[in-house]
Amino acid sequence: MSQIPEPQPSPDGPTYEGRALARPDDEVVDQGAGFDLGTLVTRRRVLGLVGVGAGAFALAACGGGSGSSATESTSTASAAATTSEGEIPEETNGPYPADGTADVNVLTESGIERSDITSSLDGGTVADGVPLRLTLQVTDLQSDAAFAGVAVYVWHCDAQGRYSMYSSGVEDETYLRGIQVADSAGEVTFTTVVPACYSGRWPHVHFEVYPDLDSATDVANVVATSQLAFPPEMLADVYALDTYAGSTDNLAAVGTRVSDDSLFGEGDWTLQVPTITGDVDAGYTATLAVGVDTSTEPGAAGGGIPGGGGPGGEPPSGEPPADAA
Repeated sequence: MSQIPEPQPSPDGPTYEGRALARPDDEVVDQGAGFDLGTLVTRRRVLGLVGVGAGAFALAACGGGSGSSATESTSTASAAATTSEGEIPEETNGPYPADGTADVNVLTESGIERSDITSSLDGGTVADGVPLRLTLQVTDLQSDAAFAGVAVYVWHCDAQGRYSMYSSGVEDETYLRGIQVADSAGEVTFTTVVPACYSGRWPHVHFEVYPDLDSATDVANVVATSQLAFPPEMLADVYALDTYAGSTDNLAAVGTRVSDDSLFGEGDWTLQVPTITGDVDAGYTATLAVGVDTSTEPGAAGGGIPGGGGPGGEPPSGEPPADAA
């Protein structure tokens, strides 16, 4: 359970951190946006203080889009999210996030809140590839509880290694990008496809965690940025398909282990590899526990650094370049 801050008695009525409560009969977390903004300094301190489902008030003044509008996950997992063994490592959002880092932002587009991200937002082009059902189980490490109400933005390349909105030939597409709001178990689930392996990188999916849906319109509001990596044992069968031409050679050039990718090799990459079930014929299900520590400041990966804080910066032509993140 999250820890609700307790008001302190005083001769003039209840206070919190020496400040009189604007609504003496209500809890500290229900004092209104003005009181919250005067008490809490950083967005991560906001979330760390109140824990699950109540952290959006100081980031989005209207505050209406967190818990009440959360889309219920269709996952059959138990009500409590699997707790991560540690904080998800902070990673670059790469040169192709379309999150407002540079001049491209899909987060403000109508329809971006969705579970099936295989098609472009206009319902046109559908990305080809082996089906993948991806579930992220987000935990607030400060309260050791499911992080209900947070918004998670996911994006990745297609079976040819192309990023929609950037790569040559798919600049006008928006497939393989979408936002979901975590349910009461802290879960978001996306229907997508297994991404390709392009030159220089282990196969991966990018994701960003935002305090709520209202704040998930600009990378400046992000509280965690990371990537997940696929285990090698599932990739050989996938990349043997004609749809993934070139991926087998690209993977061999990277190495045989996730840590052979220098990006994943820098941290505890084991926290970034999901549990995988399924096969190449029926498709795969991937589940990853994502621990978010709201007491630490976001790193440069999600800080609005031009180019996403990562190498590269030029849109890829065909496949992303070797230094793309």
